[in-house]
Amino acid sequence: MSYFEFFPDTQYRFGDEATPDTFENIAIYADVVDQIKDNIAFYYDYTIEEFERADQLSTKLYGTPIYHWTFYLLNDHIRERGWPLNNREVFTYIEKNYPDITITTRDNLADKFRVGQTVTGNTSGATGLIVRRRIDMGQMILKNVSGTFIAGETLSSLTIEDRPLKPLNTVETLQIVSTSEEYLSARHYVNGDNERVTIDPTVGPGALLTEITYLDYLLEQNDELKQIRVIKPSSINRVVNAFSEAVRS
Repeated sequence: MSYFEFFPDTQYRFGDEATPDTFENIAIYADVVDQIKDNIAFYYDYTIEEFERADQLSTKLYGTPIYHWTFYLLNDHIRERGWPLNNREVFTYIEKNYPDITITTRDNLADKFRVGQTVTGNTSGATGLIVRRRIDMGQMILKNVSGTFIAGETLSSLTIEDRPLKPLNTVETLQIVSTSEEYLSARHYVNGDNERVTIDPTVGPGALLTEITYLDYLLEQNDELKQIRVIKPSSINRVVNAFSEAVRS
């Protein structure tokens, strides 16, 4: 039983096609599942296990994989953001999307070290190309890095465009506070109440704030996706039949 087979057919013209095609009218919405979302008589809370797919969970609960779509209708967060990743997929995702090196400094980046400049560690001799800056965090993100930058060393770069008070090929310098893989660098900071807070990048976060890295954040978001509500096996047929009737009516 496919989720889409519940919907009646309609004529729909795709793009510039001259004649319409018969297609399921997925614009129709039935609020049957919405009505039971907060009715504990119909559901219970469930934590998705590592490597567990939606069809596998449907089979575990209902003896068939065909009710996997009910998880998405009952849980807004996985409908909007997708099924949770397993740990291997998390690390594949994070390394693909945050593959570069982050340099953190207490120097003011507002008027120096622009995107496109090449930087050089005066002690390590390491080099890299600035591809992004997070001025509010005192961070530069580098790609094409050769060598290993050292915390505490001076970084230098030549300007690549004429600017007021700073001609082309002006030498700029700053001091590195820390260097790390991009996905292990600070995404933001939180206070003791786990509330996100801003920092003064020229001062740093201080001892009372907790650093949340990109990896920390993704793992937290992924763990939230694992917490879902599922329709009780004793109620699944009643709910699915009601949904089917509501869509077809």
